[in-house]
Amino acid sequence: MVFYNALRNILYKRNSVFVATVFTGAFVFQASFDVGVTKWYEYHNRGKLWKDIKPRILAGGDGAEDEDEEDDE
Repeated sequence: MVFYNALRNILYKRNSVFVATVFTGAFVFQASFDVGVTKWYEYHNRGKLWKDIKPRILAGGDGAEDEDEEDDE
C-alpha cells in the first residue's frame, strides 16, 4: 500500500506529470522496440541486405556472372 501511495503522489496526482510520464514511457518504448526489431530483422536477413552485398558488387561480383557469359558462347 505504501508503494501505491508513493506512486500516486509522484506520478498520478497532477495531470501534467501524468501526461508527461505517459509520453516519456511511449517514447522510450517506441525507441527500444524499433532498435529490437531492426536488430532482429538484420540478424535474420544477413547476406541479403544491401550493406552485406555492396562490397561484393563494388569488387566486381563473385564470378558467377562471368561463368554465365562463358556458357552462352
